[in-house]
Amino acid sequence: MAKGSGDLESGSGGGALYPYMIESPQLRWAFIRKVYAIVAFQILATAAVAAAVDFVHPVRAFFLSHTPASLAVLIVIVISPLLVLLPMVYFRERHPINLLLLGLFTICISFAVGIACLTTSGKVVLEAAVLTFVVVVGLTLYTFWAAKRGYDFNFLGPFLSAALLVLMIYCLIQIFIPLGKIGSTIYGCIAAIVFSGFIIYDTDNLIKRHSYDQYICAAISLYLDIINLFMALLTAFSATDS
Repeated sequence: MAKGSGDLESGSGGGALYPYMIESPQLRWAFIRKVYAIVAFQILATAAVAAAVDFVHPVRAFFLSHTPASLAVLIVIVISPLLVLLPMVYFRERHPINLLLLGLFTICISFAVGIACLTTSGKVVLEAAVLTFVVVVGLTLYTFWAAKRGYDFNFLGPFLSAALLVLMIYCLIQIFIPLGKIGSTIYGCIAAIVFSGFIIYDTDNLIKRHSYDQYICAAISLYLDIINLFMALLTAFSATDS
C-alpha cells in the first residue's frame, strides 16, 4: 500500500474521521467504502431501469396507454417499495437475503423513477440529474470536512423528521387539491432543501454512528436521500419548464 494511503487510514495520522475517534479508522473507512459501493450500484441500476422505461418503446407505450392494465401495474409499482421495505428491514443483518431484498427494493424504486421521467422532457431530467450529482458530492465532501473538525449534525434529526411530515401533508394536499405550477415549484424547492439536509444527517451517521453490520440501513438511507433529492428537483424543474 502506498505511504499516503496508509497515512490516510492510520489511527495516528489523518485517518481519524472526527476528533477523539475511539474505533479503528481502518474498519470505519472499510465500512464507508462498502456502503458507498452499494449505493453506487443502486444508482447505476436505477439509471439503467429508468432509461429502459423511457427509451424502450413497448414499455414506454404501455405506461402511457392509461389502460386498466397499465394503471394496475402503476399501482403495484407505487406500493411495492413499501411491501419490500418491511422484510428488508427485518432481514437487514442476514446475509445474503438482505442483499437480495435490497436489489428488489432498488428495482421497485427504479421503475417509479422511470415512470416519473416519462412525462418530463429529457432536458429537465438531465438538469435534475446533474444538479443532484453536484449537490450530493458537495454535501458529502462538506460533511466529511465538518466531521473532521468536530462538527456534529445529530441535532438535525428531529427537525428533518418534522419537515418530512410537513412535506407528506403538503403532498397529500397537492393530490386532492392541486395548487398548480407554483405549488409544485414550492414543494420541489422545499423538498430539495429537506433531503439535502438528510444527506448531511445520514452521512454524519455513516461516519460516526452506524455499526459495521448496519451497512444495509446506511445504504438505504443514502440511496433514498439521493433519489428523493432528484425527484424534488425534477418536480421543481418540471413545473417551471416551458
